[in-house]
Amino acid sequence: MRANILVGQSGGPTAAINATLAGVYKAASERKDINIVYGMRYGIKGFIDSKYIDLSSYIKNDFDIELLKRTPSSFLGSCRYRLKDFNTDDSDYKIIFNKLNELNIKYVLYIGGNDSMDTIKKLSNYAELIQSDIRFIGVPKTIDNDLVMTDHTPGYGSAAKYISSTMKEIIRDSKVYDIKSATVVEIMGRNAGWLTAAAALAEDDDCSGTDMIYLPEKVFDTDKFLARANELISSRHNIVIAVSEGIKTADNKYVCDGLSGAGQADCFGHTMLCGTALALSDKITSELGVKSRGIVLSTLQRCASHIASLTDINESFCAGMKAVDFAAEGKTGVMVIFSRISNSPYHITISTENINLIANAEKTVPNDWINDDGTIDNIQVSQYISPLITGELAPYMVNGIVRHLVIEK
Repeated sequence: MRANILVGQSGGPTAAINATLAGVYKAASERKDINIVYGMRYGIKGFIDSKYIDLSSYIKNDFDIELLKRTPSSFLGSCRYRLKDFNTDDSDYKIIFNKLNELNIKYVLYIGGNDSMDTIKKLSNYAELIQSDIRFIGVPKTIDNDLVMTDHTPGYGSAAKYISSTMKEIIRDSKVYDIKSATVVEIMGRNAGWLTAAAALAEDDDCSGTDMIYLPEKVFDTDKFLARANELISSRHNIVIAVSEGIKTADNKYVCDGLSGAGQADCFGHTMLCGTALALSDKITSELGVKSRGIVLSTLQRCASHIASLTDINESFCAGMKAVDFAAEGKTGVMVIFSRISNSPYHITISTENINLIANAEKTVPNDWINDDGTIDNIQVSQYISPLITGELAPYMVNGIVRHLVIEK
């Protein structure tokens, strides 16, 4: 009897997460041993609530697959839902496995970041406990690039491309007026500064680059920050600064602590961060007497599919296809990983690693990439990121506006 497969998306979306979903659907729909490709609506929480669809009703041909690859956000919808430890409360697990058995689902693929890998870890471990033959595969996705055991994560390349390109545009704009000014740009990154590091790629033959870059891996010193800003402003018209939203001072407080919207936590205990750039911009104005502006890139970093990296889209698509193959081969309790073979020419391989070694761990920017004064080694950063942002995927346009594939209007 042919088995069915279930795929879900979880956590924050990216410009490439739907390319992975497209890869899953493409590979699964072409296999003779797989019948129906089900999609969770709103992640594992939606599945618990019996929200799922037959993807063949929405992805009807190769054009739809190509359109899906160009669609940002999560096509299936997402969630931030933490499964409890099944040793203390297995109620969710019983619901999930009953539904999987009722639908004859033998393969479950979950596309997401660290919290999503926690879900795969728990489900695969529970399956082993009850001796279920259902296979669970984690497929990485996060613009934060903070999953361990993999060289990089799908979604990061496109976000890095957007950030580096946007920083160049902000730098150009900042040079319009012959007056002293500062611009502080806030980039996502709670504990890992991979996204903010991409601001270093703004330095090019036609651009002087980002003047100051601060990552959360190093303690942030406000006095040294202001002194450095004052030094640079005294020698030029303007400066542009990139900061991670998660930078902390020596007393372990976020720079944005106390600001409106900051401080609340989600179900995984992650503190909501908001306003770092605005706080530092105000500091520059009040302490240095210089016109300053704070810019928060926010969700634009993860939804800008019009400037997605072709390398990122292609790798994300391949990760989805390979995940299906790995599941069909009998693998379970693993995550798909990328291993970099070389930078020039750029080459990776795709394999798997034990999910128990990945879930709830966090990969940060290496210490030897960050100098003692908090600045970063542009050469090492560029060598790592540049291959990931290469190439463009032209969006499909209708009446001058990008077209997406959606479940409901």
